[in-house]
Amino acid sequence: MRQSRSFIPTMREVPSDAEIKSHQLLLRAGFIRQNTSGIYSYLPLGKKVLQKIEIIIREEMDAIEAVEVFMPAMQQAELWQATGRWYNYGPELFRLKDRHNREFALGATHEEVITSLVRDEVKSYKKLPLTMYQIQTKFRDEQRPRFGLLRGREFIMKDAYSFHATEESLEEKYQDMMRAYMNIFTRIGLNFRAVIADGGSIGGTGTHEFMALSDIGEDTIAYSDSSSYAANIEMAEVNVAYEKLSEPLKKMEKIETPNQKTIDDVASFLEVDASRIVKTLIFKADDKLIVVLARGDHEINDIKLKNALGATVVEFAHEADVLELLSCRVGSIGPVKLPVDLKVIADHAIASIVNGVCGANEDGFHITNVNPERDFAVDRYEDLRFVQEGDTSPDGKGTIKFAKGIEVGHIFKLLTTYSTAMDATFLDENGKAKPFIMGCYGIGVSRILATVAEQFNDENGLKWPKKLAPYDVHLIAINTKDESQNALAEELYNILKSYRYDVLYDDRPERAGVKFADSDLIGLPVRITVGKKASEGIVEVKFRQTGESTEWQKEELTEKLQAFFGME
Repeated sequence: MRQSRSFIPTMREVPSDAEIKSHQLLLRAGFIRQNTSGIYSYLPLGKKVLQKIEIIIREEMDAIEAVEVFMPAMQQAELWQATGRWYNYGPELFRLKDRHNREFALGATHEEVITSLVRDEVKSYKKLPLTMYQIQTKFRDEQRPRFGLLRGREFIMKDAYSFHATEESLEEKYQDMMRAYMNIFTRIGLNFRAVIADGGSIGGTGTHEFMALSDIGEDTIAYSDSSSYAANIEMAEVNVAYEKLSEPLKKMEKIETPNQKTIDDVASFLEVDASRIVKTLIFKADDKLIVVLARGDHEINDIKLKNALGATVVEFAHEADVLELLSCRVGSIGPVKLPVDLKVIADHAIASIVNGVCGANEDGFHITNVNPERDFAVDRYEDLRFVQEGDTSPDGKGTIKFAKGIEVGHIFKLLTTYSTAMDATFLDENGKAKPFIMGCYGIGVSRILATVAEQFNDENGLKWPKKLAPYDVHLIAINTKDESQNALAEELYNILKSYRYDVLYDDRPERAGVKFADSDLIGLPVRITVGKKASEGIVEVKFRQTGESTEWQKEELTEKLQAFFGME
């Protein structure tokens, strides 16, 4: 492609509203343009990268016998109402009405549509398992679109759905998808980890996220420094082998603690470590009040709490509810002498506390030398806290460290969540109707474009991996008015195309500095410059990833390029 005929509007200045490197560079290098908040046009360079990402995805989906479909973006409200998500998905769902006042949603996801399709067309176990996928635009009304393509209101996604007669069949496909996703992200060149995750609004259990490591990531990953264990911090398990102090139990004592409301306040006032304080919290789980206990130096993980309780919604109780229940304010709550019908669930660390401190259920007072089971009852012990850096890894290998990550893929075991709600059944080998067992598997295609840009750049611009670069070679003629330079550049352009290299030929009548700056900004793997030695058949070759420059004779160009692009 002659650059003079393409549409690559580069920018010298950093856009003022672009907060992160990938957003800045994709705008400056002419890959994307913003139409409005969270909505972008993909220009020729951006579109070519997207196509290469999609090719890799399709090849790996084909390898596990997933078939491609294309479903509607406009989805009738009745489908979402059947699963209840029309009401509880939230304001991120774009809703609209047609001229007949019928309600629709713009597809944020396609579980309902694919389930209705299979429900109406697949009647027998003999047609299972079945896996279908699509690559399509999704719509979510993000409250705060940010970071360019990483959090937008319109984005491109690969979503796949599998249907099974048994959970064993689902597990096989889940592992197939796990390997396919590992292959996809490895082939793309991302630095990523597969982590244990929460199902969120999609639902399901046994989910994994694929996180590309990045300092600007919105998710925190907890990983072992000595094993393959990795999990989203919301789902990271805690090694519950706590060591209990071997000191004699002391008599409880009520102590006045005026104006000491926080854990830090109490720890400083009583000169005790926060790890010896029993933090007592009141939560409302599906409108039912429950007491939750954690060590003072730990934080309750509401996702773990919700899962442990089997609740749909978990939130802190209002202060008015606490006052009515215990006649004290939040900072003075304790587990001693609670109402008998109030359930108490505690993090495992509470069981190891000896002669601890807790609130006295009376404003301005705390109790010292409190011990679990002797002084207060616990209905259940569960893993309820956030893991911390330095904790022992749950698999016993190494210690936990934190890293930031960008979610680029997510796989779920949906089981029968959607098929039951939508009465989607098949006849098993005994002629009995059973709900389809389902899996769901997503990849953020446009998000990958931004994530690769985030991981592959330097101070001069983008540095595309060979497999994703919009073009293989950037061919530059320094002076198009020079007859020898122009002739050699044209000759090389035709030769390289005949060898099936994708070439961007900068034939513009621009200064050399402008061409080189644009070339570094765009970031193609190889730059071939035709300059002063054109009459000798010599060109300069520069490799974008390493910055290495060398000179090659035109006769050796194709052989050496083949060697370079053949290297993995």
